[in-house]
Amino acid sequence: MRKDWDKYFMDIAFMVKERSTCPRLHVGAVVVKDKRIKGTGYNGSPPHLEHCDDAGCLMINNHCKRTIHAEVNAIMECSPEERAGATIYITAQPCMECTKIIIASGIERVVFAKKYATEHDFFAEADWIEVVYLEGYEERV
Repeated sequence: MRKDWDKYFMDIAFMVKERSTCPRLHVGAVVVKDKRIKGTGYNGSPPHLEHCDDAGCLMINNHCKRTIHAEVNAIMECSPEERAGATIYITAQPCMECTKIIIASGIERVVFAKKYATEHDFFAEADWIEVVYLEGYEERV
């Protein structure tokens, strides 16, 4: 049987996360518009800076601050036109900061595979954004 589009692009996000360089949590993200990939991202350090795998995690308030999150890296690969109305597929639910960036980016649909507790759910306030928890991927996260 042929995969539906959400599972197809989520599988690609899981492949992208294999490039992650922070051992605390490997995350992959894929921005898609009109069934075409516009950008991909994984959590890793800025270009030319040391990665967690090499230098260790830079922990502040129990969060690694050395890396740029997968969602941000994927969004930065896209032009504003490519992001407008797009879907982002993420292997883990976005943190509060990434949620705000997604809302500001023009993306209108978020599909994620692992639930992640955040301090505040900004998506609940952004009722124009569809948020989908894609079940069945828990064992892969």
